[in-house]
Amino acid sequence: MDCNGDALPDIFAAGGTGAATLFVNQGDFAFVKSEIPRIIDTTGAYPIDINADGYMDLFVLRIGANIILKGGEECAFTDATDEFRIPKADQWSTAFSAWWRDNGLPHMVVGNYVDLHDPNGPFFACDSHQLLTPSADEYHTQPLKPGFCSLSMLAARDASGTMRLRISNDRQYYVRNGYEQMWDISEGRFLNETDGWKKVSIWGMGIASRDITGDGRDEVVLTSMGDQLLQMANEDGSYTNAPFTTGTYAHRPYFGDDGRPSTGWHAQFGDVDNDGLADLFISKGNVDQMPSNAIHDPNNLLIQQANGTFVEAGLTSGVASGERSRGAAVVDFDLDGRLDILVLNRRAPMEIYRNETQNTGHWLGVKLIQDGGNLNAIGARVTVGQDIQQLYIGGGHAGGQAVPLHFGLGSSTEVSITVEWPDGSVNVHRAKADQTVVLLR
Repeated sequence: MDCNGDALPDIFAAGGTGAATLFVNQGDFAFVKSEIPRIIDTTGAYPIDINADGYMDLFVLRIGANIILKGGEECAFTDATDEFRIPKADQWSTAFSAWWRDNGLPHMVVGNYVDLHDPNGPFFACDSHQLLTPSADEYHTQPLKPGFCSLSMLAARDASGTMRLRISNDRQYYVRNGYEQMWDISEGRFLNETDGWKKVSIWGMGIASRDITGDGRDEVVLTSMGDQLLQMANEDGSYTNAPFTTGTYAHRPYFGDDGRPSTGWHAQFGDVDNDGLADLFISKGNVDQMPSNAIHDPNNLLIQQANGTFVEAGLTSGVASGERSRGAAVVDFDLDGRLDILVLNRRAPMEIYRNETQNTGHWLGVKLIQDGGNLNAIGARVTVGQDIQQLYIGGGHAGGQAVPLHFGLGSSTEVSITVEWPDGSVNVHRAKADQTVVLLR
C-alpha cells in the first residue's frame, strides 16, 4: 500500500511472535523502518480505507484480538480498534475480506483457524468465522459457520457474475467432511449442490482470482498441499478443473531430487512481462518439517503462453527460494512498469525480487476514486483491451494489496479503458501507455 501519498508501495509485514514492521519505500528499492504501535502474534494484514479519509488503514489479523490500525499523514498509524468499535474476540484469525453494499462503511469478514478454547483441539476443532456488519456508528458481529479452518477468503464476482464470498479451507487435517465453501452475500447463505456448487476438498491455503480467457468471468486458483487447482469459469456460472496440460498444477518441486508434493501458499496473477497475458506467482514452502511434503520447495513463476498454457520460469527468473515461503505480493515497487515480487518466509528473512526483464511490453496502471464511503471503488471492474480485472479486498494468503491495477499492453501505445463502477454505471476513457492514470468518478 502507499501510506504517504508518494505512489511508491510501502510494506506492512506481519511478524508472528516477533513485532510487525512497517517498511516505507524511499524509491529504487530502498526501504526504511517506520515507527508503528508494537503488535505481536500477527498472522497477516489487509489494507482497507475503512473511514474513506484517503489514508489507508490496516486490518491486522492475530492470534488473539484483531487490531485496526488507522492510517494518517506520513505513514502514521494509530490503534483505532475501539474507535471503529470492532468487537474483540480471542481467536486465531487467518483470513479476511471486505465489500461495500452501499457507499457507507464496509462489510468485513474474518476467517478463523483452530478454536483456541476447544479442550479437544486442535484436531477436529475448527472455529467459526466473524461477519462484521456496520450500523450507523459501530460494527456488530455474528458467527459465520460451519468453519473448516480457513486460510483465505475472497469477496468478488464469481463465474455467475454474482458477488459471493469464497472460502478456502485447510480442512482435512482438522475436521471430517470439510470442503471449499461459497457464501452468497445478498442471500446470506452457503451454496450447496442444488445451486450447482460442487464440493471440492483440498488442503486449501490461498486464493487467486482473475479472468485469463477474456470472457468476463474470473478463473480461480486454489493453492494447497499437492496440486495447485486452477478452476476455469463456465458460461453457466459453474467451474471446471483445468486440464493437467495447462501447466498450473505445480504439484512437485521443479529442481532437485525431492519427488514429494509441494505446499502452495500465496497465489497471485500478474503480467510480469507486459505481453498482455496474466502470469501466475505461487509462494511455496513446507509447513515446517512435514515428512509427507517436499522440504526445499521453490516458488513458482508460471508464464502464460499465447495458447493459454503456462510454462515454469521460477528457476531461470531467480525467484526459486528454498525457504519456507508464506505471504507474498506481486507489485511494482519502483514504478518502472514491471511487476516485482515480495515474499515473506517462516523463520527466514523476507525476500524482494526486482523485475529486470528486458524487452517487456507497454503497460498501464489504473487507480479509481469516487465520492462516499467506498472511496477506492472496491467492487468495480476495469477492462483494458481483452484484459478484465476486478478490484477487491481479500484472497491471497494472509495479506493483500491496495495498489493500482496493473495491465500489460504488449505493443499497444494507446488504449481504451472501460470502468464499471460498483453501482453498475459505466465510463469509457482513453489513455497513453506507460503511466498510471487516476480516474475520478
